[in-house]
Amino acid sequence: MTGTSPATARLGALVIHNDPVPEIELGLGRVPGVSVHAARFECPRPVDGEYTGSAARALAEAPDVVRGLDQLGRLGADCIALCFGSSSFFGGQDFDREFTEVAEGFSHGVPVFTAATAMTAAMRAGGVRRPLAVMPPWFTEPTFRATEEYLAGAGMRPCGLLQFDLGPRWEGVARYNAFDLGARWEVHPQEVCDQVLRGLPGDADGILLPGSGFRSWEAIVSLERETGLPVVTSNQAVLWYGLALAGGPAGPPGGGRLMDRP
Repeated sequence: MTGTSPATARLGALVIHNDPVPEIELGLGRVPGVSVHAARFECPRPVDGEYTGSAARALAEAPDVVRGLDQLGRLGADCIALCFGSSSFFGGQDFDREFTEVAEGFSHGVPVFTAATAMTAAMRAGGVRRPLAVMPPWFTEPTFRATEEYLAGAGMRPCGLLQFDLGPRWEGVARYNAFDLGARWEVHPQEVCDQVLRGLPGDADGILLPGSGFRSWEAIVSLERETGLPVVTSNQAVLWYGLALAGGPAGPPGGGRLMDRP
């Protein structure tokens, strides 16, 4: 028996093994006729240590990444996103190019892109050149520097970095361990809004919230309304970029101004 899927676009996502947020946020941005399908791979961060990057080919050829690419390709995804921005930040645009090239050798011809590629494209579409970069609470100084260097390579220079504060209960916890210890469940949209509004420099022309595991989708509309600035988040940008690649419909209203841009 044959049939036609009701989905007009199928978006694939490669997500680290313990990150629930991309699926939550891509679900919040649900678009009629669009389905989202995730495959998981082991996070390459060393145990009790900081993540400082991966070689693009080594990550793309990791067995669980290859398996995910193969399965998402055979499933019929229209495109596949690597939802792990830190790997791009440390590797630069060269990482994005090489990872994409190698990964597409395993995806049965399905286009592959990185979350960082989507974020920079989203900022360009919104005319953002000097964003306030709001960093997840588990990022550390090496990732701060890598993020600034990555953005500079894309022609953007943050006017400031603001790290989300989890509060006193997390004092004494090594930041690089916070995600695995449950911090991914401790980020709340209203607190994201409050901290950004308190720390927003006057010369910012946009707000960037990188980090696929940094829950911020529900803060987008409020932040844009309160600041008048375009807001770009990792999973929002992935949805927008993926829909464009897949030839899908426009994004949902709750995704902010970006979803109105071609």
